[in-house]
Amino acid sequence: MVITFPISIWMCLKIIKEYERAVVFRLGRIQADKAKGPGLILILPCIDVFVKVDLRTVTCNIPPQEILTRDSVTTQVDGVVYYRIYSAVSAVANVNDVHQATFLLAQTTLRNVLGTRTLSQILAGREEIAHSIQTLLDDATELWGIRVARVEIKDVRIPVQLQRSMAAEAEATREARAKVLAAEGEMNASKALKSASMVLAESPAALQLRYLQTLATVATEKNSTIVFPLPINMLEGIDGITYDNHKKVPNRA
Repeated sequence: MVITFPISIWMCLKIIKEYERAVVFRLGRIQADKAKGPGLILILPCIDVFVKVDLRTVTCNIPPQEILTRDSVTTQVDGVVYYRIYSAVSAVANVNDVHQATFLLAQTTLRNVLGTRTLSQILAGREEIAHSIQTLLDDATELWGIRVARVEIKDVRIPVQLQRSMAAEAEATREARAKVLAAEGEMNASKALKSASMVLAESPAALQLRYLQTLATVATEKNSTIVFPLPINMLEGIDGITYDNHKKVPNRA
């Protein structure tokens, strides 16, 4: 280096980016027990060996895993794990390939956690299951310098025959609920009709007026001629009311 100083100085200077760290091994030992960077670092040729570590968040896509749930249903579940390296020295010194190890551990943890749940729990509690997987992965990868930021379950695939069975069950449940609601409506309507009949029974004229109102409504909705019998007592009641009104008018005057 001394003899070839003007030329060798450019081989000793390395630039580390803002999102990177360099773990330097000098004669096989980690230099200063911590990563160097970002910026300009000095490397001694033939003595130092350095490894760059990316500290940005990594997306780990878990392929569909065939899982047997606790209620003996075969499903395929896939997910995604977001993690990043917070300790470059641990990621290089404690594990051979930190990304491959995290990927395999995520697959195994996903199968183990979902194997203890029923199908209904998997479909209804995705957030809770994802949080459990994240906690287990974070605890297991702490010695590797990995911090798991988020775990998401993307899709749950179930057999077609089971989908049809679940659809038939849901349809039967909706039909039963509709029948119950219709029965409750009929019961409420019958109670209302009973109350209305008790009120109309106190006045026969009110019953006849209601009858005429119903006929008027039917005639408005459908353009047709309606022939109906008119009770004589109704006319007598109307004549009596008219006669009483004419009789009372002179007295008031």
